[in-house]
Amino acid sequence: MAPPIVRTISRYLLRQHVAPLGFALAALTSLMLIQQIAKQLSSLLGKGLPTSVIVEVFLLSVPFIVAVTLPMAVLVAVLHVFTRLAGDNEITAMQAGGVSVGRVIAPALAGAAGIALLSFLWNDQLLPRTNHQLRTLQMDIQRKKPSLALKEQVINEVVAGQFFLRAARIDGSSNKLKDVTIYDLADAERRRIITADSGRMAYSAGGRDLYLTLQDGDIEEVSRADPTQFNRTFFDTNRMRVAGVANTFQPTANDTYKSDREMSTCEMQEQVDLARRDVESAAGDARLVIENDLRRLAGLAPLPPRIPAGARDPRRPGPYCRALERLAAWLLPAEAGAQTPRPAPRGAPQSPPPHPGARPLPPSAGGVAPMTPPYVAAALITPGAGVSEQQRLRGARERAATYEVEIHKKYAIAVACLVFALVGAPIALRFQRGGVGLVLGVSVAVFTVYYIGLIGGEELGDRLLVSPFLAMWTPNLIFATAGLFGLWRIRKPGNSPHGGDWSDLWPAWIGAPWRNAR
Repeated sequence: MAPPIVRTISRYLLRQHVAPLGFALAALTSLMLIQQIAKQLSSLLGKGLPTSVIVEVFLLSVPFIVAVTLPMAVLVAVLHVFTRLAGDNEITAMQAGGVSVGRVIAPALAGAAGIALLSFLWNDQLLPRTNHQLRTLQMDIQRKKPSLALKEQVINEVVAGQFFLRAARIDGSSNKLKDVTIYDLADAERRRIITADSGRMAYSAGGRDLYLTLQDGDIEEVSRADPTQFNRTFFDTNRMRVAGVANTFQPTANDTYKSDREMSTCEMQEQVDLARRDVESAAGDARLVIENDLRRLAGLAPLPPRIPAGARDPRRPGPYCRALERLAAWLLPAEAGAQTPRPAPRGAPQSPPPHPGARPLPPSAGGVAPMTPPYVAAALITPGAGVSEQQRLRGARERAATYEVEIHKKYAIAVACLVFALVGAPIALRFQRGGVGLVLGVSVAVFTVYYIGLIGGEELGDRLLVSPFLAMWTPNLIFATAGLFGLWRIRKPGNSPHGGDWSDLWPAWIGAPWRNAR
């Protein structure tokens, strides 16, 4: 057990990180949320949605934003706290009391590891559910048409692709129309053009239907089957009902489809197993097609179709997934078991016997049964043999890679909390006079490089150019190496914290090894 003085210092250092971490997380999340609001608010308001739906869209965006900003907040908090402690000579006082630099950094790394665990649970359990709800809500919003708003001197699309209306004057207060022209394309067999000197509009109670009362006009009809037929009808008053001019918002009750970003790690691992089975099946089919092509070329009978092997036992879930299953079984009510069907009673009709002319399939192993009539070898090899199977094979591999990349991304973003703390602490202790400039400069540089690497790696992993592990973990490995190197330099004798500022960062971090080499 650590001495009491060391435990006191550890608690003190952890408490110092709480306020900066909360402030940085709130500030970064608010900044990105404001950006989302500015980007989407105008389109959402134009849909005529209830305020509660608009608020729900932005609330469901918060978990995704927090998943990105939490590692950022850890870096900002570590840089701020250690810069201030070193600038106030508290680190020097701790070293004078026999506490090493590594022991000072250890509580921050332990706290970052705890945040990394919380980040993974957040990304794996809460984020997929909110992503699914957000996508479903956005699909519902896209299906809703905005309320009808007619403009003067413009051909207004009242019903998409079916009903168009133009009026020279529209009085919004009385809903009166002047010089009206209507293009009715709803009937596939005929086209109608309706003109009227004036008219009046009215809406149904729910605003879904439009009622038109037209005065002093005519209707011109042309048959599409026989363009020579033309009818013209004059009217004094014509009343029309146009249905479905505006839709109310209808939320989806149940949407079972999930993309990779809407699944937990365990769900995606099941999809990876299914994709790998497809890979094995496609590879076997491709070999069979090519082999049969060669046998035809040699004048031999083709091999029978490959009989799929029995379903392979699913891959045993890992400890994390098994723990979640036990927790779900303990918290959730047990599901009702399915009833076993009773055996058919004696004398019940059985399956019909095979057709007398039907022949059994050839055996899957051993010699090939002779074909009747005798097989005649094809003159040419089959064009593009195995092409479709190769496409199936690549598609299955890409599908497996997509899910594996997403699995590794959940772990990598969570571990980034620990990696950023490992990077920030040595920099802050080495350049404690950097102040706010150091915090902002280093944070922006690390965030930019890390997330560009993450996005680029995801694209390369999805396209099978690199393995999913390297695609997602390369930025972490690079920054972890830089952090360990900085920690090694700060612990060397003669490299204790001093009064450098952030402008000395590059020559001290990179140039020193070259000067020592000379």
